[in-house]
Parts: sequence; C-alpha cells; structure tokens
Amino acid sequence: MSALRNKTILLGVGGGIAAYKACELVRLLTAREARVRVMMTPNAAHFVTPLTLQTLSLNPVSIDTFDLTHESEIGHIRLADTADAIVIAPATADLIAKAATGIADTLVTTVLLAARCPVAFAPAMNVHMYEHPAVAENLEKLRARGAAIIEPAAGALACGYEGRGRLAEPAAIVEEIERMLSRKDLAAERILITAGPTQEAIDPVRFVSNRSTGKMGFAIARAAWRRGAAVRLVAGPSALATPRGVERIDTVSAAEMLSATSRNFPWCSSLIMAAAVADFRPREPAAQKLKKNSRGLALDLAPIADELPRLAARKAGRILIGFAAETEDLEVNALDKLRRKRLDMIVGNDVSRSDAGFAVDTNIVTILDTDGHVETTPKLSKDEVADVILDRLAARRAGKPRSAALRVSR
Repeated sequence: MSALRNKTILLGVGGGIAAYKACELVRLLTAREARVRVMMTPNAAHFVTPLTLQTLSLNPVSIDTFDLTHESEIGHIRLADTADAIVIAPATADLIAKAATGIADTLVTTVLLAARCPVAFAPAMNVHMYEHPAVAENLEKLRARGAAIIEPAAGALACGYEGRGRLAEPAAIVEEIERMLSRKDLAAERILITAGPTQEAIDPVRFVSNRSTGKMGFAIARAAWRRGAAVRLVAGPSALATPRGVERIDTVSAAEMLSATSRNFPWCSSLIMAAAVADFRPREPAAQKLKKNSRGLALDLAPIADELPRLAARKAGRILIGFAAETEDLEVNALDKLRRKRLDMIVGNDVSRSDAGFAVDTNIVTILDTDGHVETTPKLSKDEVADVILDRLAARRAGKPRSAALRVSR
C-alpha cells in the first residue's frame, strides 16, 4: 500500500517557470492515491492556470486569502489543519525568504504560518540566486525549524545558465513526501542490500547470467531509505535507476559482488542478500571472441564459492536475510538454505510463476526464520513485499513476537 494512500497533500505553487512541473507532480501524487489540494501564489497563475491544476487534482485551487467562498470557515486555517503534509514546489527565492521570516502576504505564506504538519520546500531559481548567501541563510532557517529541503538539480536552466537551480524531478519530490510520511522505525539501521543478476564471462562478448532484473532488491532499498535507514546497494548489471538517498555500488561478476559485499559488511547492521548470484562460472573464459562453428560449444563450468556462511560466522549482532528463488519444493529448499547459510531469515519465492519472481512488478513470497515461523504473503507489488520484509526485520530487531511483524499472512 502506498505511503500516500488517503493522505491529504497540500501543494503550494510558487511563481517561477518551473510551476509547469506542478502538473506532473499532482498527477504522480494522485496516482499514489493521495488527496491533493493546490494553493498558488498570484504570480504562479501567470505560468500555469488554476483550471489545469484543478482538473488534475479534482479539487478547487486556492489563490486568494480573502476568497469569500472559503472564508466562511477561515480558508487558510482549514487548508493548514487538513493537510498531512505541505510541499512548496517550486519554492522561489521570494517565497523562501517570506517563509523564513514569517511574512504572510499571500495565501501560501499565510498557510505556512498556520501549518503544524511536515513541510517541504523544493527550491527552483537561477543558479546565481540559489548560490546567494541570503537564499542559503533562509534555507538554513527553514531546516532549523524542521522543514525538509528537496535540493534542486544541476543542469540547463530556463534563463540560459547552467548550474544548480532546476526544480527536482516530480518523481523525486514524491519520494521525499513519502519519506516524510513514513514511520522511521529503521532510523538506527545501516542496511546493506544486494540486488540483480551477475554476469560470468564466456569470452569478451558473451556471458552466462540469469533472469533477475534487480526489481525486488531495488524496492527493498527504496523502502528502507523511506523508513529512515542508511542504505548501501550492491547492484549487479541492471538498468534500474538508483533509488533516491541510496548509495549504489555497481558490480558485474559474482566475484565482484561478493567482494563488494564483504568489504561493506563491517559497515552494516543488517544484510539483505536479494541478488541472484551465479552458482557457476566458465572455468577458463576465452581471451578472444569464440567463433561460430558447426560443432557447437561445450562450457566447462566451475562452482562459485558461497560467501554467506563466512559472513554469518562474524555477524556479531547483525541480521542476515537471504533469498531463495525456487521452482519446486519451495519451503523445503528455503529452509535448507536458511540453515546451511546460517541466516536469520530467508525469503523464498516460486520463480516459475508468471506473476512472481523475475522481471515482473508483483511477487508472492514465503518468509521463514530461525524460530520456525513460516508466513506466506498474497500477491503484492514488490514495493509492498519490500515493506513486509522490512517489517519482519524491524520486529526481529525490537524482539517483538511474530504477530507484530507482518501485516499480511497466509
């Protein structure tokens, strides 16, 4: 379930060219089942029409502090009181300065003074304006009061300059809002996650690999950051974008992935091995491209040493979670892997199913632990499965019974 489902997000739109991106932001928020209310500064209406934002949000757009259709219930107070979170995007230099100094000369700045919910500002302006000491000081004032600052991106600006000042992408703003509204039960955790496939060279142009895309591991990394954890992601070859706030370490072969995992193991408090690491590799990769011939090709495959038991031997309070991709006898094989690799938990899934496993957005998993608990989820999105796994991790860290660990059950 989306962290934004049934949440009321109040979007304040400032008067800058980036105001047009508010349309995409509203669309993404409503797609995550949020209730979106939009308020605009008078200048913002020069860049995007209130009717456009009203159509996209399915709610009236507020601009005038003294609109008589709203003032019967003191509209600016009502907006502030009903919001679960407020995000100002774009936040212009003028709007940031007014918010920092408590000026209330528009509906947007007046609502900010009345707000008691989490507030985020997404600055957007010319690079020289963004670098001005006054803007930096004002942003620092807002941070000191608890506001989140969604840093702008660098690149080509509408004014013709290059540099930092572009409004963060709407998808990134949505992720920040989700983080604002998520519980921070993993704030004390440093989670190391492996994800994706590995590739074992046959020759300089061919390799042996598997069907993993990394979607499950990336979803866990995204959810862990949202819930407050520091996250490092050791990724095999994957086209997926790096989740916001996550430190990514790219690898190709099983040896590279296992080496990176071992190097980062002392840093972590929990390790989640979601990657599909190869079990075999060509014993002698060819130095040059192998030519096609009528005799075919026989590969001599050598086993790849398993790193998990060695890491488990020095886990020292760390929680270790593994994955088992199976096509038969799921629980039997997953339990055997749990014991052999000396894990705390294992997440098994039947990758022969078309609606679970590799290269799809949904999953059905069975989670087993060392206390003998077995729990199977219904079909969920991989983002939802990620939260289920992290619920279990948080409950184990807190020493809670199994019934408190998962929201879904067999």
